[in-house]
Amino acid sequence: MKLISWNIDSLNAALTAESARAVLSRDVIDALVKEDADIIAIQETKLSAKGPSKKHLEILADYFPNHKIVWRSSIEPARKGYAGTMFLYRDSLAEPEVTYPEIEAPSTMDSEGRIITLEFADFYVTQVYTPNAGDGLKRLAEREEWDKKYAEYLAELDSKKAVLATGDYNVAHKEIDLANPASNRRSAGFTDEERSGFTNLLAKGFTDTFRYVHGDVEGVYTWWGQRVKTSKINNTGWRIDYWLVSNRLADKVTKSEMIDSGARQDHTPIVLEIEM
Repeated sequence: MKLISWNIDSLNAALTAESARAVLSRDVIDALVKEDADIIAIQETKLSAKGPSKKHLEILADYFPNHKIVWRSSIEPARKGYAGTMFLYRDSLAEPEVTYPEIEAPSTMDSEGRIITLEFADFYVTQVYTPNAGDGLKRLAEREEWDKKYAEYLAELDSKKAVLATGDYNVAHKEIDLANPASNRRSAGFTDEERSGFTNLLAKGFTDTFRYVHGDVEGVYTWWGQRVKTSKINNTGWRIDYWLVSNRLADKVTKSEMIDSGARQDHTPIVLEIEM
């Protein structure tokens, strides 16, 4: 089974805009089409509460004609056109049960469309768009609570059947997961609190598949900031997107790596291949 995850940073912009960045985004989508994945998880769709428009669905059907689509958007009292997630899954797969979990997260986080879970006969596939701690770490305390609640949710799934979990976790777990750890000690995504939260998640029975396959390789990232034009050229990136699996599935993983997104900065897609 092949699965892909990608923080797209606005589905509408990627599908319908004519900017240079949109063209680069569609180049990435073309690369995903060639990958021919069974399941594609997309984060930060930024769609309205009504979800994808008819035009969006038509374009997606052209790109991925053999896939069904489920989505979740941010709804009131959360911000409009914010966060959001989507799954595309091959229509030949046994029809999964789709759930849109709420984890008793603080503030409006449960209303921001951050988690979708597909339940198959023998396993779950779940994706998350983890809240960012924000400028000045203004949302760090809420983020810490989120991390605890989310870890409990994954552990609950894992107690029932094996789990494949993915998404933008908004944390670089170890120093080797970002280019400049020393200067980012109190930056959102590399605080001790967020790193501890991710350690706690793994300790509940999950494997970071990229590290499982590649060990302590350095200089491999999934995100390059857009504010610095040379971030990707200089590879000053962060690894904040992950494919995690229940520990009992780790030896079934055959591939876990990044898909080349060319000159496009921001997130790059990540791919998992696993014998299921």
